[in-house]
Amino acid sequence: MWTMWASIKGIFKIILLKPIYNLLMAIVFILPGNNLGVAIIILTLIIRMALYPLSAQSFESQKKMKKLQPELDKLKKKYKGDKEAEAKATMALYQRYKINPLASCLPLLLQFPILIILYYTLRISLDTSRFDLLYSFTPQPAIVNPIFLSMDLSQPSIYLAVIAGILQFIQSKMMMPKKKNDPNAKKDTQSMMQNVMGNQMVYFFPILTIYIGSTLPAALTLYWLITILFTVGQQYYIMNYKKSSGVEVMIKEKNA
Repeated sequence: MWTMWASIKGIFKIILLKPIYNLLMAIVFILPGNNLGVAIIILTLIIRMALYPLSAQSFESQKKMKKLQPELDKLKKKYKGDKEAEAKATMALYQRYKINPLASCLPLLLQFPILIILYYTLRISLDTSRFDLLYSFTPQPAIVNPIFLSMDLSQPSIYLAVIAGILQFIQSKMMMPKKKNDPNAKKDTQSMMQNVMGNQMVYFFPILTIYIGSTLPAALTLYWLITILFTVGQQYYIMNYKKSSGVEVMIKEKNA
């Protein structure tokens, strides 16, 4: 078991840790003043652009699900009390409109190993004695300046944590489906519980972000802040401005 874990760590070090660390140090090297904060922002944007296709696919899936919600509500009413029939009809509906309900989960799953690797990368980046991880062709910066906007990125920053928490709240609210005020609509217990849990998550994740961000080095909080900011912008663009892939048109034609 220990041998397997050591092998996994070795693989992650070779394919993720060293390349990301070398890229970060190369950016630090070319920046005036060797500023780590600016380098983290540039590195974060590079990573988010590399993951853009997956993230876009995730938001497209969410957008399709949002358009399909009235059809899903009809199935709930039609097969009320028969969960098996409802599940089969729901999957058939997804197949008809070519929607993968798991597509929105992939970027989130991919984010976790990258976040863990960046945690170690940013910790190492504050220690100039770890230049041994540099490739032979990677330029070695004379110094790594951790001061960014008068903050020491090697220390926790409550200010960055609060900003990250606010952005996390905005993102969570954007992901929540819009409520329709229908006084004649009857809500079942399951729907009410889902709404309560959804509302709790909207506030839970921002609070968790602030708590964790206020305990970790500000370098990590800065990465997370820029990540959320980029994601909010991307999500807003796809949900509001990017043309739909045809699901809404197909639904309108079906109901015509």
